[in-house]
Amino acid sequence: MIEVKGLTRYYGSFAAVKDASFKIADREIVGFLGLNGAGKSTILRVLAGLQMPSAGTVTVGGIDATVAPDALRKRIGFLPEDPPLYREMRVSEFLRWVGQVKGCTRAQVEAELPKVMETCRLTDAANQVIGELSHGYRKRVGIAQAIIHRPEVVILDEPISGLDPRQIVEMRGVVRALKSFATVLISSHILSEIAQTVDRILVIHRGRIVAEGTEQQLSGSLGTGTRLTVVVRGKLDACEEVLGKSELVEGYELAAQGELVNASVTLRGDKREEFVRELVEAGLGIRQIQDSMGELEPIFLELTRAAMAPAGLESKQHPIHKEADA
Repeated sequence: MIEVKGLTRYYGSFAAVKDASFKIADREIVGFLGLNGAGKSTILRVLAGLQMPSAGTVTVGGIDATVAPDALRKRIGFLPEDPPLYREMRVSEFLRWVGQVKGCTRAQVEAELPKVMETCRLTDAANQVIGELSHGYRKRVGIAQAIIHRPEVVILDEPISGLDPRQIVEMRGVVRALKSFATVLISSHILSEIAQTVDRILVIHRGRIVAEGTEQQLSGSLGTGTRLTVVVRGKLDACEEVLGKSELVEGYELAAQGELVNASVTLRGDKREEFVRELVEAGLGIRQIQDSMGELEPIFLELTRAAMAPAGLESKQHPIHKEADA
């Protein structure tokens, strides 16, 4: 669906994006992760046809952004960080107007409007004045205006910025629903939320793509192995003895809770089957085992730190916790 080769974008003499290349498949949700000023918004605006690249090629659905930007924009739905809303209009009135501005006939808008309202969870707010809505609902109206013309690609720049925890959970459902008909690109500073919303992550630092993949793949690229959350029935000392002697375990943290022990474990590679077998043979009762969530922050910080390190210097990695061999 999307192919970017050597994308570079200058503002004067400053290169906001430098030689970025990546591909995004149809109906994939991809997160753009980076610090302020990393180049995320610039890349998204180029993909939306709102800015031209200084160098490189950008193709969306077979359309070259530099050759046919008007045709490209018709296939894109874009939500900037500050949604472009007319706050004195009612929700349904505004969406009808936006749909016709984007080239849809009145009949097309009327046919699409109920679907858009349902997707964005706005049905109960159809007749409300936009300016009287909460911040979370205004964000949803912003997404609705981006998809009213049924685009093939939806680009969301910081859609969860400023939302409270409940609104973030609701927005996650809205974003995931877009995948049923569109490729979705999303940027966010809320790192843990990115991992729960997207299929794949592009890490951007100082205008460059420094890593890409799933959270597990990014973790593996740093040599930190497979991260698991494990709950076992047994004594803390027994668990520590098993994990401390295991050749499969790179690091661990333990916490006792009654007759159960909660363990955060990092394996040397994907050795989950062997690790489970090792626990069972040691007489520990496994109550729960799953991939760890919320690990994106240390991965991101390590990736960007490594990108900033001078050439020739190697980063040092430390285990979470590992007892010295007796």
